[in-house]
Amino acid sequence: MTFVTSKNKRNMSNKIEKTALVTGANKGIGYQIAKALSKNGYTVYLGSRNMENGTKAATEIGGNTKAIQLDITNTESVSTAVDIIGNEVGNLDLLVNNAAISNTGIKGRKLEEIFADQMPSVASMEELKTVWETNVFSTLAVTQAFLPLLRKAEKARIVTITSGLSSLTLNSNHDNPFRFGFDAVYSASKTALNSLMLSLSIELEKENIKVHLVSPGFTATDLNNFQGTDTVEFGSLEPIRVALAEDMLTGSFTAPENFAGPQLTIPW
Repeated sequence: MTFVTSKNKRNMSNKIEKTALVTGANKGIGYQIAKALSKNGYTVYLGSRNMENGTKAATEIGGNTKAIQLDITNTESVSTAVDIIGNEVGNLDLLVNNAAISNTGIKGRKLEEIFADQMPSVASMEELKTVWETNVFSTLAVTQAFLPLLRKAEKARIVTITSGLSSLTLNSNHDNPFRFGFDAVYSASKTALNSLMLSLSIELEKENIKVHLVSPGFTATDLNNFQGTDTVEFGSLEPIRVALAEDMLTGSFTAPENFAGPQLTIPW
């Protein structure tokens, strides 16, 4: 395949144009991130498993937002997306790993029911493998697939959406009332993902590719049957801040200020 060789194109006003891919961006946090990036001058590839949903979202956002069919669990879909972005742009400044699933059970269950079914003593191995396949293995596979394009950018970043429930430090604190939500399926998948991304941040540090993890907090989305206490607009603020930041120290793990106290930094 042939890629455009220039790192960052300049438009007629001599302004550097930057390109981002946001996975799972046709709704929720991903949609808000894509919209903010577009408003800040990015060409945004809006990843969606369903192209019709992606096209609708990209049209709503406007600007230079392009829908791209992307199922992170499908190798062919990922490879095609790499080819499309590579041929159209030639590089990728920002990859936002947002696509994830929380469970595979019956739709509409209360969050308490989902957590009860996902505790390690009773968790279905089939469900655990399915959720981990998406949240852990496929997220890393997508990141690996787009690394050649990220390496062509001048200040490339990888931002991965995780969960505050994944923190081993917070969950080992007996005074933390939220520790009882640390399940083996979703929460632990994000813990594993954190480990992979921290490892990647160390590996890529010498190449000046920044890797960040960010939790949106307890945001009301379909991941938690919309039982979250924060709006999607508020929950998107910290992911947007991190996505737009070019000079943050690599290997960060942050969350909104109202999560786990006043600090933004979350302990691993």
